[in-house]
Amino acid sequence: MGTLVWLDTALAAVLGLLVGSFLNVVIYRLPKMLERQWAQEYSGLAVTPPADTARFNLMVPRSRCSQCGHTLRWYENIPLVSYAVLRGRCSACGTPIGLRYPLVEAMTGALFAFCIHTWGPTATGLAWCGFSAALVALAFIDWDTTLLPDDITLPLLWAGLIASALQWTPVPLPAALWGAVAGYLSLWGIYWLFKLVTGKEGMGYGDFKLFAALGAWFGWTGLLPIILMSSVIGALVGVALKFSSGLREGGYVPFGPFLVGAAFTAMLFGPQAILRVVGL
Repeated sequence: MGTLVWLDTALAAVLGLLVGSFLNVVIYRLPKMLERQWAQEYSGLAVTPPADTARFNLMVPRSRCSQCGHTLRWYENIPLVSYAVLRGRCSACGTPIGLRYPLVEAMTGALFAFCIHTWGPTATGLAWCGFSAALVALAFIDWDTTLLPDDITLPLLWAGLIASALQWTPVPLPAALWGAVAGYLSLWGIYWLFKLVTGKEGMGYGDFKLFAALGAWFGWTGLLPIILMSSVIGALVGVALKFSSGLREGGYVPFGPFLVGAAFTAMLFGPQAILRVVGL
């Protein structure tokens, strides 16, 4: 039995590495796809990409070096292995490849392995794998662009409610439903209070939707520990970036990655473990 458990875990890790490789594409391309869509819809501008990349989505064109345009061969796109063999450089021009790519792959592989090792190769285990993949993509997209795309947050919200209804998570459907409602309304209320007091926007609507999705997955009782942990870590990172002159223009620090970090902590140890750490 133990051998089968570890075999399932190893296979989940491999699957996670492959999914992580695809998430790198999502993280890079989805914001650009949305920007083109918004430019066409709201500005009336015809966005005409170069002829060789007229179609631009998650599938085409094939991955290529951003410096020299070298199209990656299949064996240059094997998760972790290709990065190690190529020593983190483009095979054509020698340009360094960002460490983020293997990091996303390794992180997703580790999360998938944890989910299947904890819940087994079941609907519950696969549901939490999907949850993990969505959060990894959201965290990096938000850090890069301060965007939390509806294309990911809304399916994540519905998936949490459906998983609860099918009893794939331990959260009863009423708790998941009210968790989603409370998650959205709580940050919506903070947003408007902050705006009325300061005249500035303290966060984006994507944060409301992400927190609502976390409420669907963890229930309304999981919201307090998640928001406490994400707020404290976000404040500490913000102060550190300010003193190191690392803040981006406008002084914004995206909140999504800290919500994601707290959500992963809740998934690994349980939401109440966070409260015990802070003495509540």
